[in-house]
Amino acid sequence: MIHQLAMSDAEAHFWNLVHRFSSSYPDVELGKMMRSDGLKYQGKVFAFFFRDEMGFRLGAEFDPEAQHILYAKPLSPFKTKPPLKGWYMIDHREMDKWEKLTELALQFTKTLT
Repeated sequence: MIHQLAMSDAEAHFWNLVHRFSSSYPDVELGKMMRSDGLKYQGKVFAFFFRDEMGFRLGAEFDPEAQHILYAKPLSPFKTKPPLKGWYMIDHREMDKWEKLTELALQFTKTLT
């Protein structure tokens, strides 16, 4: 008997973003961020999916409140270290904003290369 795991709406939305961005931008491809699937530009990850949230590299100047984002938190993957500067996790309850945030993260990452 084969068990198939159902993909959440958030995960399906993420994969649609992967397809859209990797098709639209020649320098964008699938990558990994701490073993999670993500998008990278010229070898630098700028967005990734983890447990029905997306992480975005938006820079230290990014203000989630100014973007009307209620469910944002700094990316803090390590117990003994501070959060990663400029990275934010956005909950699936705001996946309607993920496409715009993916675009913002890509544009921010382009300024770093």
